[in-house]
Amino acid sequence: MVVREKFEIELNKLREMLLELGRMTKDSLVIAMESLVEQDIEKALSVIEDDSKIDKLELELNDFAILLIAKQSPVAVDLRRIIVSLKIAADIERMADHAVNIAKSTIRIGSESLIKPLDDLPKMHKLSIEMLEESLRAYNEEDLVLAKRISEIDDRVDEMYGVITKELLSMMPKYPDHIAQITQLAFVARYIERTADHATNIGENIFYQVKGQHYDLNA
Repeated sequence: MVVREKFEIELNKLREMLLELGRMTKDSLVIAMESLVEQDIEKALSVIEDDSKIDKLELELNDFAILLIAKQSPVAVDLRRIIVSLKIAADIERMADHAVNIAKSTIRIGSESLIKPLDDLPKMHKLSIEMLEESLRAYNEEDLVLAKRISEIDDRVDEMYGVITKELLSMMPKYPDHIAQITQLAFVARYIERTADHATNIGENIFYQVKGQHYDLNA
């Protein structure tokens, strides 16, 4: 096997590791929101426990990427592919941390009766999941049109975040005995908004991988 073919195999392995990291994180995010809606503490605990597996895979990915750089001394587009994989992995790992944060909010709320139907938060969360899925597909296919679309979905998430936060803040004077719950729900909204921001970061890094230039997709 020639050197270039072996290098391509290793690059593909790096790509698959990143996609698996994304799949694991998506699962954690989905279960975290289910735990909140269902007030299921066991599901919330499973998200927290499984986070160590995601952290472990990210560390393995980082070590593998650094080894590739050391062994192959890649230049130009190949080096960008490796660096971008590292940066995207960091964003995905932060998304997984937000899944843990949502799970912890679920545990803090516990079995307390919810002061409002949880309709808007799951809708906002669904958009952030869509952003993660599309960012992974855009990365895998180097699809810049799809990468650009991620930022457009982010605008909708930001708009929903503003509406939800305003509503929750307005409820505090009306429900003084439930301020702790309102605060946790506001935190969840923030975690979802940050998850969407990380997906946008991935879109920007895909542009850098393909074009070799930095783009601000929120501009």
